[in-house]
Amino acid sequence: MTTPHTVPVAVVGAGPYGLSVAAHLTGRDVPPRVLGVPMESWRTRMPAGMFLKSTPRASSIADPVGRYRLADFRAAAGLPPVGDRYAVPLDEFVRYGEWFQRACVPGVERAAVVGIERARDGFRLTLDTGEVFGARAVVLAGGFPPYARVPGVLRPLVGAGLASHTADHADLAKFGGRRVAVVGAGQSALESATLLHEAGAEPVLVARTGELRFGEPPDSEDPADRPWPVRLAKPGSPLGPGWSFAAFSRATGAFRVLPDATRARLVRTVLGPSGGWWLRERLEGRFPVLTGHELLTAGRTGRDGGPVGGSVGGDGGVRLGLRGTTAELEVDHVLAATGYRVDVGRLDYLSPELRGTIERRNGGAPRLSAGFESSVPGLYFTGLSAADTFGPLMRFVCGTGFAARRISRSVAAGPAGSR
Repeated sequence: MTTPHTVPVAVVGAGPYGLSVAAHLTGRDVPPRVLGVPMESWRTRMPAGMFLKSTPRASSIADPVGRYRLADFRAAAGLPPVGDRYAVPLDEFVRYGEWFQRACVPGVERAAVVGIERARDGFRLTLDTGEVFGARAVVLAGGFPPYARVPGVLRPLVGAGLASHTADHADLAKFGGRRVAVVGAGQSALESATLLHEAGAEPVLVARTGELRFGEPPDSEDPADRPWPVRLAKPGSPLGPGWSFAAFSRATGAFRVLPDATRARLVRTVLGPSGGWWLRERLEGRFPVLTGHELLTAGRTGRDGGPVGGSVGGDGGVRLGLRGTTAELEVDHVLAATGYRVDVGRLDYLSPELRGTIERRNGGAPRLSAGFESSVPGLYFTGLSAADTFGPLMRFVCGTGFAARRISRSVAAGPAGSR
């Protein structure tokens, strides 16, 4: 199958990873066609009022020359320099990403890819505009939304509007005055429950963990100011201080050679559920927290306790069955802050043939080469989709440099340079 015209590479997605890859490809004289709305998921899938968990130093999108860091954006915007104790607001990071895009990837096309299939000369892409074109290589940098994980017991309630994932909401103020159970113990759960409380809702946090964990505030604004014994005991890294975090940050390429089971365990357990240090005082003592509670069942109720056919905003509610000191909980809505699980089978814009051909590991994550190329030659994955291969760094903005350098080098070298 041939296509009307073919470009060297198409980048699907215009968030931090897509923009960084595109900037690095341009730096290697490989002109990409970039498709997507810049920073769309950050603007429409993150709650207003949130802050980044990573420090400003670890929140920069990588460009080939290192001139478009978050610090450079703040300077260009007339904002003062900040150190590691500054929590980066979501709206500032979105503005930074848009500034990076205008400077480094001005040709982003605000179109959605609705179909990708293999063609004789690479891939055939179909846009929501109806346009069809070819690309010799495709980089999938679409981010996290397709991978949102909702516990099985809650899925029947999603269609009725009685349960949802945190990725479904850009503004939690709409829950004002309503009782909401937030399920989870990570940053998303803790911050969402806090924002719900501050918006006038009545959150109840339900967490399997026996106690909530929070990070420690940085011991200095600049890591270089830390005493050398402290730096030796706990070397700094974009993921936080400590030898294990430093290893994941500095030996990212070696992660992929670990056994599958080891990598899966590390991705699941490293940087386990915890909240940002700056969140603790806004959360503790503000609303009920049920630690040591496991969600077992979830059913719809009416005001009289019986089943109803309504949806959110009506007479319906949810009764949760829990394993813990509180056996039952009734709320108006359940918010699943239960993270993401990579499964390329959920990328419905890929043709069934492509989805069936991509070699996967640990259930659904693509098996990637050293250059981020999948088992389908010319098809690359980055960001969260690559975390199973390259480790937890790929879950954060600070991983954009490693990913973009390897992908751009592989694409520029052609098929022989990707393995």
